[in-house]
Amino acid sequence: MAEEKSLGRRILSFFINEESEHVQTQTTATTPNPENEPSQTQIHQTVAVQNASGTGVIDKKFVDHFVQLIEKSNLKGPDYFEYMQTLKSLSGLNLSEDKQYQAAWASFKAMGGVSEVSVLTTSANQYIGILDSDKKAFLNDVELAIAEKVGGLKNELKNLQNENENMAKQIIDLQNKINENNAKLTKVTTDITEQSAKITSNKSNYELTYNSFVEQIKGDILKIQQYLKSEA
Repeated sequence: MAEEKSLGRRILSFFINEESEHVQTQTTATTPNPENEPSQTQIHQTVAVQNASGTGVIDKKFVDHFVQLIEKSNLKGPDYFEYMQTLKSLSGLNLSEDKQYQAAWASFKAMGGVSEVSVLTTSANQYIGILDSDKKAFLNDVELAIAEKVGGLKNELKNLQNENENMAKQIIDLQNKINENNAKLTKVTTDITEQSAKITSNKSNYELTYNSFVEQIKGDILKIQQYLKSEA
């Protein structure tokens, strides 16, 4: 005789067809991480089936969490999930959907002694309430994660932008200083050329004038020695 599935496994089968399930069914007690970072014991994979809104994929990490949450919150006595298990057992009988629901209800009443359909809807709504409470807690964690992680990253982004702006301003200031120095370099180079020319010219003039004076004096000495020799 085949081993009966655990409640968690049966709950999982209501939402994901085992034939299309491509992930391990191991579950953990870890609360879903709003930062989408799996714990070391958690296998983070996705199931290739559409969710109720028809978009995206159902994340196995969250499926495991919801299954465990509902399993822990399973109400005493036959209720929505026991009925859904009965309904699922009739899926291979080629009955129309309404006939399947009616046949499952008849079988469910006979096994569980429940006679009011409201037991099903009431318990189903209770499970929705449990999931809603978990969603509120999760969304609160999301906001905290955004404030802590994303807020910190935004501050870092702002700091980097300010740093870049300051460095860009410094680059502009440095470039302006370089341009100013280049203008001065041009002027100084011109001044060097002009001053060198003036100095060289003065040197030449000095030497020429010097030579003129010295030659004049030497000439005078020769003439003195020549013309005043007899007077000595």
